[in-house]
Amino acid sequence: MKAAVYEGPRTVTVRDVPDAKIEHPGDILVKITTANICGSDLHMYEGRTSFETGRTLGHENLGQVVEVGKAVSKVQVGDWVVLPFNIACGFCKQCEQGLTSYCLTMQPKPDMAGAAYGFAEMGPYQGGQAELLRVPYGDFNALRLGEDAPERQLDYVMLADIFPTGYHATEMAGVKPGDQTIVYGAGPVGLMAAYSAILRGAGRVWVADHQPDRLRIAEEIGAVPINTTEQDAAEVVKEATLGLGADNGCECVGYQAHDPQGNEDAALTMNGLIDSVRFTGGIGVVGVFLPEDPGGAEAQGELEAQGKVPLDFGMLWFKGQRIGTGQAPVKRYNRALRDLIAGGKAEPAFLVSHELSLDEAPAAYEHFDNRDDGWTKVVLHPNGRSRRASTAERGSHGVSGPSHPTVQELRREAKARGIEGRSHMNKQQLERALRP
Repeated sequence: MKAAVYEGPRTVTVRDVPDAKIEHPGDILVKITTANICGSDLHMYEGRTSFETGRTLGHENLGQVVEVGKAVSKVQVGDWVVLPFNIACGFCKQCEQGLTSYCLTMQPKPDMAGAAYGFAEMGPYQGGQAELLRVPYGDFNALRLGEDAPERQLDYVMLADIFPTGYHATEMAGVKPGDQTIVYGAGPVGLMAAYSAILRGAGRVWVADHQPDRLRIAEEIGAVPINTTEQDAAEVVKEATLGLGADNGCECVGYQAHDPQGNEDAALTMNGLIDSVRFTGGIGVVGVFLPEDPGGAEAQGELEAQGKVPLDFGMLWFKGQRIGTGQAPVKRYNRALRDLIAGGKAEPAFLVSHELSLDEAPAAYEHFDNRDDGWTKVVLHPNGRSRRASTAERGSHGVSGPSHPTVQELRREAKARGIEGRSHMNKQQLERALRP
């Protein structure tokens, strides 16, 4: 089978690897039709983790079941499923408490917890940017989808990671109806955190970043963009809240945070949140921070290479703020979020800028890693699907788009016509509002 394989820093190749197969009676085998490139894949792509060469990347996966093990009783061949990036057993102490992101069974190192597909230090499992994927404990780990799955893959694949992860950030931060929330980072997870805060009823949501294309999307979904090239995010928030700060905030960047000039500072967003959030406010941290960073010494310093971040702990303590951290237990949220998608209440596919074949993965990684304009979320189709060009490509290169407009295009048209409430409309509502 073909797979996107890590060959070393900033080198991904697509080549033949041994076919994935059933190895345990509880396994299922999934033909991957849609797999995302995640921002956390870039940490591995850049050589900033211990990810081994020769391994297949990809932990945001969706597809159709083609084989099941003898012990599988719920999932059936032909089912469409989305797969949480957490690989969990369902019966260890952590899983029984709903902490599937820290499963003790699937992590082979006795002093570690948590496993994932194609991810550094999270077990030996291959990733899903490939034609086939072995899924351990398929009855537990696979979330079955409805009849609309083939047509709505771009929405449902977000349930593998970034939609639940963004939601988890808002859960740890304690976002409530009417709250004012600040999100640091307008990458895919940051945008999902902002989207989740809006879904949860936040009265105002700011998103801070220095990438204009990503900030435009934040504005389209109803958030207030803060371009950190031009403004200090904490000062903007405090000025809008009588000096008090936001009720809560989300960190969606991680240890490779950097300023608009490209200087890395692992503490940049955390200290920004401590400054931005009011006394006793909550902070949810889902950006990746690691205890060891192979490139940290050169990029930042010796302490950062050991995961020791110079946090403004005195101000954190003085303000009585609460911090929740860690990877999202996807299964805690994915069923409810799936039903929001199925019911037309959520449409996370607004993030997608590019749909590409698996063979295009090397170029996709390069563009996404470079933060090239318009490359906000890349979806790969290992088993083929008609490619949808980005809006930027269609405008500048004349590539024909799909027969139906994307939700982003509908929102832009609604904005041009002055239609109120467009940021909160789903695709069907936008189409109705735009009818002559």
